[in-house]
Amino acid sequence: MVKEEKQSKGKSSTKDSPLKKAKIKDNSCKKEDSKGLEEQLASEKDRVLRLSAEFENYKKRKQRESDEFKKFANETVFRQLLTVVDNLERAIFSTKENSDEDGLLEGIKLTYKEILKLFETYNVKPIEAENQPFDPNFHQAVTQIETDDFPDNTVTTELQKGYLLHDRLIRPAMVVVSKRANKEITENIEN
Repeated sequence: MVKEEKQSKGKSSTKDSPLKKAKIKDNSCKKEDSKGLEEQLASEKDRVLRLSAEFENYKKRKQRESDEFKKFANETVFRQLLTVVDNLERAIFSTKENSDEDGLLEGIKLTYKEILKLFETYNVKPIEAENQPFDPNFHQAVTQIETDDFPDNTVTTELQKGYLLHDRLIRPAMVVVSKRANKEITENIEN
């Protein structure tokens, strides 16, 4: 019996047992699986790097486009203002050759109308200030004048026009605001 055990031990060492074969097969599968996973990981890393580089290029391209847009956004306005400048240059040149004041005044009026038409094209509107209640959102009070001709806190004179671009204030109107003169006289009499 001891001899048979020795022989069975000897046979098992020369031939692989099914368990040993399964372990070897399992190990080779694991190696193949790990190689497959490593390849998959490498391809995913490569894909992520490419996406990252592509996104960086996209950001740079969009920044360049944005910078260029900002740089040339007002090109249309300035191109149209060039015709106004041309008209003013012609008016200046014509006054040097001809001292016709009426012609000069007419040229300036036409140029002014052209500028207002350009403003209208771009939705730039003047603020109506004169004879309106003072509104600090649209008016900048330069001084006050005592008068009984206007209600208290009313714009009596517009020194410089204010303008809105769409509904946004781009320059307030510089104005003179009324202050009642009667109040001070009444207060002096009472005291």
